[in-house]
This record gives sequence, structure tokens and C-alpha cells, in this order.
Amino acid sequence: EITGKADYRRKLVEMQSAKNICAYIYSDAGDGESSTDLVFAGHNIIAENGTMVAQSKRFESSNITYGDIDLDKIATERQRMTTFYVNPDNEDYMNVSVKLKNKEVKVDRYIDKAPFVPSDTNKRNARCEEILEIQTWGLRRRLEHTGCSNAVIGISGGLDSTLALLVTVKAFDALGLDRKGIHAVTMPGFGTTDRTYQNACKLSQCLGATLSEINIKEAVNVHFRDIAHDPSVHDVTYENSQARERTQILMDSANQDGSILVGTGDLSELALGWATYNGDHMSMYGVNASVPKTLVRHLVRYYADTCKDEKLTEVLLDILDTPVSPELLPPKDGKIAQKTEDLVGPYELHDFYLYYMLRAGFEPEKIYRLACETFEGMYDKETIFKWLKTFYWRFFAQQFKRSCLPDGPKVGSVAVSPRGDLRMPSDASVGVWLEQLENMDI
Repeated sequence: EITGKADYRRKLVEMQSAKNICAYIYSDAGDGESSTDLVFAGHNIIAENGTMVAQSKRFESSNITYGDIDLDKIATERQRMTTFYVNPDNEDYMNVSVKLKNKEVKVDRYIDKAPFVPSDTNKRNARCEEILEIQTWGLRRRLEHTGCSNAVIGISGGLDSTLALLVTVKAFDALGLDRKGIHAVTMPGFGTTDRTYQNACKLSQCLGATLSEINIKEAVNVHFRDIAHDPSVHDVTYENSQARERTQILMDSANQDGSILVGTGDLSELALGWATYNGDHMSMYGVNASVPKTLVRHLVRYYADTCKDEKLTEVLLDILDTPVSPELLPPKDGKIAQKTEDLVGPYELHDFYLYYMLRAGFEPEKIYRLACETFEGMYDKETIFKWLKTFYWRFFAQQFKRSCLPDGPKVGSVAVSPRGDLRMPSDASVGVWLEQLENMDI
């Protein structure tokens, strides 16, 4: 052992495990070796595909290093990497069977409850800055390609449209375009509250966008009469008619002055299908399409923390404090009556499920077990199981919406674009996974 070698050794082991998409177990010489001219530190290391799983403290006698290696995750990575080749006839491997005394063994590795959001503040801020740059660069390139100097965006006073507007402003600034060319349209409907309406207006004004208001109530009521729908029946037709009316207004407004319609929907909504087909599901470029809901919140907060406009910061903080809602049902006592997470489940759970299903390739039973350990004390097992079933059912049933997804920039390792990572048929069956969930012992 010499000064500086430990860090070099760690990097070598991590890099070798990443290069071969494998687990690398490094057993070092240590106590008992001759120290005539050299000292051996006993630095044992376990790495998995570029990530440190466990390592021993150096200069300790007879230490044993152990950690959990996730073979499912490695196998999924090897399937995803088209450059990795496995010779099926290779007989150089030796299989060693291991029997565990207990049926349930505590997971001995860190499982991040927010896998899309770095827990370290500095890393999180750097990630937010990078993602905003990726989103901005994607929209900037699309504006240049189409020759657009104008953009239309629907502003609701919620998180997603706020992030999309912030990105649009950054793209316009990068191109040297006048922010007045950003047409922010607020479209109050049956469920719009004064809080979200005021925030939408204040946000647009703070950012220097051109604000316009189009109340959709009359147009939707005319539509209800046209299709003979009773407006007192607050069903899916009642809700979707508002979403489609808004999209029609935005699309046609964009056509009026050769604008591009910037979409606002995020990755979590697309995963759950929590979007109206040919309504808020559609746009000309979706800047949030690969940003999960848990990360949208941090991106807006990062912008609020780093901008130098006190009025803008105040508005952004109030938007962050507003419950997530599509606001399609009439409010109760002036407050939001329709809260998304009450209907489809907590986004922190769904983003957890999404990451470990698509990125790690885990099966439902494994995701359930990891979620129970990770969210212990926050959600009981029955709640985790309930929303996991909801997640799988909705993810498979709503693939048809993702099959015709508008263009949008990929910002991370998980995305659902049919032109990217997720090659999934719209009629894929979830039967196998639901059966596994039903047969689980919870």
C-alpha cells in the first residue's frame, strides 16, 4: 500500500465492472503479509456495473467484506447494451449454489426512494441545471429548424406548465428572441381555482410573456349540447371535453402566427396514461416528456432558488405549494376538489415503480419488496401493494397514448418514447405481472 493507491484501486475496480457489465469482487492481500519493504492494506472491494457496493476499511485484521449484488439488474443491463455479447457455449464459469437459512433476508444495499432525484444537494443542483440545459437545447433546435420566432403554451398555474414556460423562456433567451413572442394562454374552466389562475397570470407577467385569457366554459357547454351530454354528469366525457377544447384552442392559436405549441405533460403522467388522448396528450414539442413528476418539482424549486427576481421566486414557491390537480371538476369552497394523487396514487411511489421496472428490469414481486423496505414508516404494505397494482394496470393499458407521443428531448436513462428506449406494442398484456401480484403473500 502506498499513498493515493486506494482511490486509484477503487476507480480501477469500478471501471472494470462497468466495462464488463458485471459484478467485480476484489480480494486484497492484508494482515499476515511480510512488511519487510511493503505493507498490504487488506482493501476488499465489491463493485457492480460501475457502482461501489461495499468496501472494507483498510489496515484491519481479518476483516470480511460483504454486500448484495443484484444479478437481475446486471442481466437487464447486458440485454440493453447491444455491444455486449455472451457466448452461450462458454464453459469457463462455475456455478455455486447457496442455500439461505431464512426465507426473508434483509436487503443489504441502499435503495433510493427517489431514484430520479440525487439526495446530495450539490449533485441535485448540478443535475437540475443540466436537465434544464437539455430541455432548452432541444426546444431551441426545434425552433431553429422550423424557423419559428413564436411559441404558444397553455398555462394552468401548475408545476408542469410552469416548467415548460421556464424552459421556453430559456430557449428564447438563448436564441435572442423577444419573450413577447411567447404566447401564454390561460383557459379557465369549470374546475379552475382563483389560486392557480392568479399564479398563471403572475408567472407569465414576471417572465415577460404575452398573456391572453380564453374562458372555455361556453365553448364546452355548446359542445355538450352538440353531443347531448348532461353537464351535471361529471364523468370522463365531462373532463376530457375540457382538455380537448384547450388543446384545440392552443393548436389553432399556434397556426394563426406560425407558432410552435410547447407541450407540458411529464414522464410520470405518460407512464400512468394520466392525460387526455388528443387533449393535453398532444403538442408540437413536449419539453417535459422524459422528466418525472418528482423531478419536475425540484427543477422548479432550483429555478426559484437561483433566479434573482423576488416576485418570480414568490410565485414559483406558491406554485410548488399547490396540490397537483387537472382542475377539471368544480372546486369546493373555492379550493381544489380533484387531487391527482388521491386518484392515481402518490407520485413518489409511481416514480419508484417506474424506475425499477424500466431501468432495472425488476419484476413486480421484487419491486414490492424493495418498496416495503424503502418506504417503511411512510406507507403500509397494503397501500404500496394497492398502488403497485394500479401502476402496472395503467402502464400497460395506456401504452396506446405513448405509441403516438410528440417529439421531446430525452433527459435521463428512463424514457417512454416509441422512437427511443421503450419498444412496446399497444396491446401488450399485463396478465403475467398481475398474476404474480395476486399470488404474492403480503
